[in-house]
Amino acid sequence: MLFSVLRYSSRQFSTTCGVQAGEKWRKEHGLARSGTEYGPLTDLPDWSFADGRPAPPMKGQLRRRQEREALSRRIVMLNSEVDRGMEVWREKQEEAKRMEEHKKSLLLKPKGKLLMKKKSQS
Repeated sequence: MLFSVLRYSSRQFSTTCGVQAGEKWRKEHGLARSGTEYGPLTDLPDWSFADGRPAPPMKGQLRRRQEREALSRRIVMLNSEVDRGMEVWREKQEEAKRMEEHKKSLLLKPKGKLLMKKKSQS
């Protein structure tokens, strides 16, 4: 019965999720998904004292500042981990190269006629 009432009502009922207007355009131009994520309207205070002193930060501004600080700390930590990993990889590559050169040095050397031929060719 409920479906029949909705079917014949003058109002349209939509079950699709709404897409924020302009989200695609903002992403293509390097901006935030919505106008309220960052920017002067969210980051700057709403008011200031008449003598020019800034207003105390609001709870949302403090929360966003803490989130950004935590994100920046995480980025620095991950970047240092990548740097350490690259250094370890380079050291392993150098060690493998040294081992290969050491193995080559242990191979039998040409003697007699082969040594004379090699010297004359070079």
